[in-house]
Amino acid sequence: MELHEEKLKFLEETAVKIREAVIEMLVEAGSGHSAGPLGMADVFTAFYFHILNHDPKRPDWPERDRLILSNGHICPVRYAAMAYAGYFPIAELKTLRKINSRLQGHPHRTSLPGVETTSGPLGSGLSQAIGVALAAKLDKAKYRVYCFVSDGEHDEGNFWEAVMFAGKNKISNLTMLVDRNNIQIDGFTENVMPLEPLREKYRSFGWNVLEIDGHSFEAIVDAVNEAKAIYEKPTVIVAHTIPGKGVSFMERDYLWHGKPPTKEEAAVALKELRTLQGKIESEHQ
Repeated sequence: MELHEEKLKFLEETAVKIREAVIEMLVEAGSGHSAGPLGMADVFTAFYFHILNHDPKRPDWPERDRLILSNGHICPVRYAAMAYAGYFPIAELKTLRKINSRLQGHPHRTSLPGVETTSGPLGSGLSQAIGVALAAKLDKAKYRVYCFVSDGEHDEGNFWEAVMFAGKNKISNLTMLVDRNNIQIDGFTENVMPLEPLREKYRSFGWNVLEIDGHSFEAIVDAVNEAKAIYEKPTVIVAHTIPGKGVSFMERDYLWHGKPPTKEEAAVALKELRTLQGKIESEHQ
């Protein structure tokens, strides 16, 4: 799963396309979350285009890796990544949050092939992922289970019950990735409910802990590779991300957690992203 120069360029360019799609989807819908989807675009790109063992043409393939999205409100980035990966037409992205659309404001498992769980209630996705990982162990299946969670949902009590359960039962085929962007809807996480020291907390519950730059494709891939080599405990990857990444007026501003851009703001955002696309092209020449 090594990254060569050409693949790295492809991933960087794809991540920008996914960010552009997120902006276009949100402005069309007139509602939705901006900061989280933009911040997680690199992670989703790495997974759908390099890490996951999956087949968009066979979304129910039994041997596929399972990706559970706990913080379902960032689903625009998952939808965009899935569309570009070939699960459904890219044009369908513009139906986000529309009546009868398969792309609802939180993922709906039976509506869209390739979505493993229905998510929305924060704090419950890890428990779902644990169930899937335990089923894989019982079936002696070799697929991996990945669970993406937000840092804000660490405020939920049932989340920590799941953390303890996974550690106690040494669910090593489970890898959780925390979107550590330091914001939630009411402000910065460390002001609302301090989470640190996260590394020490997870270690005390029996997890293997990795901390990475969530915008580095090399770091993301290396962390997943290391997690695969750990057989005696689950792994958590704490991915430090910038909310609103790629759009200067959104970056690190918690007010963009749960609102979409206006048409005027979207135009500015898309201009910035297209400039970024040009920089990537020139850097890899």
